[in-house]
Amino acid sequence: MEYRTLLVDIKDKIARVTLNRPEKKNAMSPQLHVDMTAALEDLRYNDDAAVIVITGAGGESFCAGMDLKEFFYELKGKPAEYDKALRLSLEWRGRTLRQFPKPTIAMVNGYCVGGGFGIVEGCDLAVTADEAQFVLSEVNFRAFPGGCVSKALANLMRPRDALLYGMTGRPFDGKKAAEMGFVNFSVPRAKLEAETMALAKELASKDPAALHATKDAYHYSLDMPFDAAVNYAVAKENELMVKQKGAWLESGIGDFVKGLYKPGLEGHKA
Repeated sequence: MEYRTLLVDIKDKIARVTLNRPEKKNAMSPQLHVDMTAALEDLRYNDDAAVIVITGAGGESFCAGMDLKEFFYELKGKPAEYDKALRLSLEWRGRTLRQFPKPTIAMVNGYCVGGGFGIVEGCDLAVTADEAQFVLSEVNFRAFPGGCVSKALANLMRPRDALLYGMTGRPFDGKKAAEMGFVNFSVPRAKLEAETMALAKELASKDPAALHATKDAYHYSLDMPFDAAVNYAVAKENELMVKQKGAWLESGIGDFVKGLYKPGLEGHKA
């Protein structure tokens, strides 16, 4: 499918979704939220795509946050249009990515500003260029990290870091983002695509039902007491048994018992 604000390319089971507004530093417009909602819905059921990688066009910017003019200023006095744009923006970053049945990776190639933090946090994994700049810019125009951004900070940042950068608007680079744990790791920009795609290919080689169960077990266990989390995990094991027709037990563990592979050192070949 073609989108007005996105580029979607699928190769080797990896779907690369590129925010394609380089003239606006890939800021998120109302149309981008419509496009991303549709793209993720399509990719959810596309068997050619096993892993989703989200990045920005142009090399200079990953996402400059919300398009302040189109999203806030031009929708002033249009409550229905604003509500729709806000609802879609929160849904795909805050719920759809988190609950997506396939692994998602943010490939942060440049500036990540304000609302862009919600994309990075919503993805399962994130890789950034050392040179990328992260900025919580809201305080600079007399606002605060709203929408899903404050929740993103609370989920992934230490309190002191979240408040320091949220209250000052100071930028930090990719290396600092990795040091704080906001992303998985940081590499020189020249190596960003190769390193990210290598990670995506590694994920694409895993059993998709097992990956989905891993995501669900992690996210839902966060809000559960111990006993509920254990019971949920047991239920997910039974669900996985049905989805795979017993493969994780019969061939996964079975081949280990036969000495065909070592789970701690290598993956099982389907």
